Amino acid sequence: MKSAYEIAMSRLESESPTVKLTDAQRAEIAEIDSQSQAKIAERRIFIEGEIKSAAHDRLAVDQLQQQLASEIRRLEEECEERKERVRRAR
Repeated sequence: MKSAYEIAMSRLESESPTVKLTDAQRAEIAEIDSQSQAKIAERRIFIEGEIKSAAHDRLAVDQLQQQLASEIRRLEEECEERKERVRRAR
């Protein structure tokens, strides 16, 4: 007799089957991740430098912190979109 968990997993698998990625797709996704992390690190270093320069102006610091959060979010979204395109490519 199946447990509730096993039944739920069976239903989930039938509704949206697990996608198997090729080695090339996995490599491409890893490269996308690597590039994305590098871009995020670059922006973080640049904006944190700007924050240190503007330490005397609280308003500017707040704006730069918001800008950093926004740019990180945008870069992460772009990364996920690129990875999803690779996953869908067959």
